[in-house]
Amino acid sequence: MEDLIDEEKRIMDLMEKDRVIKVIKLLMISADKRIPLSKIYHCRLLFGIPEDFRDRVDKYSDYFRIVVEEDGKRILELVKWDSSLAVSELEREYTLDEDKVKKTFKFPVKNVKNLDLDEGDEWKLNMLNTLPLVSPYSDGKELKLWSLEAEKYRVGVIHEFLNLTLEKKASIHHIVEFKEELSLTKHTYEMLKKQPKAFYLAGTEMNWVIFLKDGYGDDGVLINKDPQVVFNEKLYRYAQNKVTGDDI
Repeated sequence: MEDLIDEEKRIMDLMEKDRVIKVIKLLMISADKRIPLSKIYHCRLLFGIPEDFRDRVDKYSDYFRIVVEEDGKRILELVKWDSSLAVSELEREYTLDEDKVKKTFKFPVKNVKNLDLDEGDEWKLNMLNTLPLVSPYSDGKELKLWSLEAEKYRVGVIHEFLNLTLEKKASIHHIVEFKEELSLTKHTYEMLKKQPKAFYLAGTEMNWVIFLKDGYGDDGVLINKDPQVVFNEKLYRYAQNKVTGDDI
């Protein structure tokens, strides 16, 4: 167990720069570029953020800082906007395979009357409102709450949020934790159900987990595994073998 603890500490130190970038990007997609430190701590395992992250903040004062409000709440606040990081994973995919991304999302046009279009023409018409998605790094507060652009923005924010997680998935509890920061509404579940090519929702509306489909292969296995994920799987196997051995 001591060896495993040392191994995990080495992974945390090795991946520190990557975790810092995740935190910066989280702050950049948040509504006010600030998130309560407690929320990041509560969801730290989702992003692979080390438990002592709060003690490491001072090392990166050029990017973020802790602000203590009058009620004592500690807020992590973005100090420096990094334009090189203000590019979503979806935007990167779009430059590589534009057609694939276009077919992933669907924001159908509500036609006033039946135009009697065949499937191909209807798809072309709907494509007019499919892309581009509104960048999650833009100011979503400026959008009208129930407009098509606002929905595209929220879909893009969820997509980017999941890309920042270790396992390309998050539970409803994680989503609710960042509901205000991500400018989400109570209709998030229904919104995501309309994008089955991008997201997979497991569970019920009141207790669900959302998976980023591009993160998983046809066999349902995570495609790119972070070193922390590999370590966690190793730890699970060790624990399982230990229990089996003790039972015997």
